[in-house]
Amino acid sequence: MENLEEYSKLPGIKLFDLKGKSAIITGGSKGLGLAMAAGLASAGADIMLVSRNLDEGEAAARELSRAYDVKSIAFSADVSDQKQTEAMAKAAMDAFGKIDILINSAGINIRGPIDELSLEDFSRVMDTNVTGTWLCNRAVTPYMKNAKKGSIINLASTLGIVGLANRTPYTSSKGAVVQMTRALGLELAPFGIRVNAICPGPFLTAMNVPIANTEEGKKFIVGATALERWAELREIQGAALLLASEAGSYMVGSLITVDGGWTAR
Repeated sequence: MENLEEYSKLPGIKLFDLKGKSAIITGGSKGLGLAMAAGLASAGADIMLVSRNLDEGEAAARELSRAYDVKSIAFSADVSDQKQTEAMAKAAMDAFGKIDILINSAGINIRGPIDELSLEDFSRVMDTNVTGTWLCNRAVTPYMKNAKKGSIINLASTLGIVGLANRTPYTSSKGAVVQMTRALGLELAPFGIRVNAICPGPFLTAMNVPIANTEEGKKFIVGATALERWAELREIQGAALLLASEAGSYMVGSLITVDGGWTAR
C-alpha cells in the first residue's frame, strides 16, 4: 500500500474550510458576486460586500449573516476610484483585522458594433473592468504582503480567451484581466499571495438577461454549450471555493473556465 504520510503533512487543514478567514467581494450585492459570497460564507468566511448601492449591499449582508452565521458587512465604493478602493481595504482591516481573500467581481458590459459605440462606452467598460480590478488588487496587496499570505480571484471571462462579435469593449477588458492575473500571480507568489482568475461562460445574470431569448442568445450561448443551457448562479461557487481555500494552494496565474463546455468546442 502507498505510504500516506505525504498526504497528511498538514494536520488540521481541511480543504475548502474558510473558518476564520475574511473576504472582500466587489460587485458583491448581486449576481455572480453575491453567489460567490454565499459560497465563501457557507464555508465559514466573514464577508465584506462592496457595491455602489449601499442599501442593496446591506440587505445582502444581513441575509448572509442570517443564513450562514458569519460576520457580513457592506461597503459602498466605486472600484475605479483609487481613494475609494484604499478606503475599502482599510475598512476591511478595521472590521476583520486581516484580508485573506479578495474577489474582483465588479464589472459591466456594453454591447454593439464598433462603429455604433462611443469612446465613452469603451472607456466606461475599461474603467470598471480593468482599472477597477487593478486598483482593488493594489489596495489589498500591502496588507497581504504583510501577512505573507492571501488569495486574489479576478473575474475574467471566457470572452477574455475567445472572441465574439459586437463585444469589443468587454472582450478587450477581460483579455486584460487575464494577463493582469498572470503577471500579478508571478509578482506576488514570492510573498505567499496566490492570484488566479475565474472565466465564467454564459451565466444568466442581469447583464445577460437582454440577450437570453434572442436568436443570438440561443445560437451562440445555449446552442454552443455542451450542457445546452445557461448556467445557474450557484454553479460559480465551486471554482471560487477552490481558489480561495487550501484546496487551491498550488494554483498561481491559473484560469478556471466555468462555461458548460462552451470553449471546449
